[in-house]
Amino acid sequence: MGVLMQIPAYETIKVSFDGTVCTLQIYRPEANNTINDLFTDECADFLNRHSEHISVLIIKGLPEVFCFGADFSAINDNVADGDPKGQNPENIYNVWQQIANGPFISIAHVRGKANAGGIGFVAACDIVLAEENAVFSLSELLFGLLPACVLPFLIRRMGPQKAHYMTMMTQPVSAQRALEWGLVDACEENSENLLRKHLLRLTRLSKTAIVRYKKYRAELDNSLEQQKACALKTNLEVFTDPDNLNSISRYVETGKFPWEK
Repeated sequence: MGVLMQIPAYETIKVSFDGTVCTLQIYRPEANNTINDLFTDECADFLNRHSEHISVLIIKGLPEVFCFGADFSAINDNVADGDPKGQNPENIYNVWQQIANGPFISIAHVRGKANAGGIGFVAACDIVLAEENAVFSLSELLFGLLPACVLPFLIRRMGPQKAHYMTMMTQPVSAQRALEWGLVDACEENSENLLRKHLLRLTRLSKTAIVRYKKYRAELDNSLEQQKACALKTNLEVFTDPDNLNSISRYVETGKFPWEK
């Protein structure tokens, strides 16, 4: 209960504890569970404060959308205010690194749509559980963008060719196909029951064992840190390109994709 009393009142996430099992819900229903700076800051703040108290971290979204990626409306507002930089990619990359390498087992519980930056949260997790009707997509190339910060995590999880194919095609992938490709570890119609079965096993592990294993896992594969500088550079490049920003603004204001007249 002491941990619960210390959790700040966040605006974009809902956090609850059951012993050392923590559920972090992405909660921006008014914005289709998209990623803005406040959301990233709140995720980082929570993880920095409480990682040592967590043995299993469950990340979930809403029933219809897990996370839909960057908040185009917020980016458009920033550009209108004379700030062409968009969102800071290092902040979200650091959050994903914490999820991937932190001293806990991370589980993505995916229902509904996971798109673009939402795939970053999925790919960063140690275990991915999905409802059978969940769908996964990378839509960035449609707007001249790249999933630059997502790809190091996605390649680490499912291999370079499937990540390459998913990036180029931009179309939604079913939970069953994501399972075949290695993006998802298990899926069922009743994903809550699937999560419950996994927790029955994972909660038998000691915090000490988890910390040692996750540290060793990170030492075996330090690709996320090695690729970080390139990912951030590329992300900034595509999100400061005037043509891309114009495409984002047009989509926000008219609902038209770049190829539509």
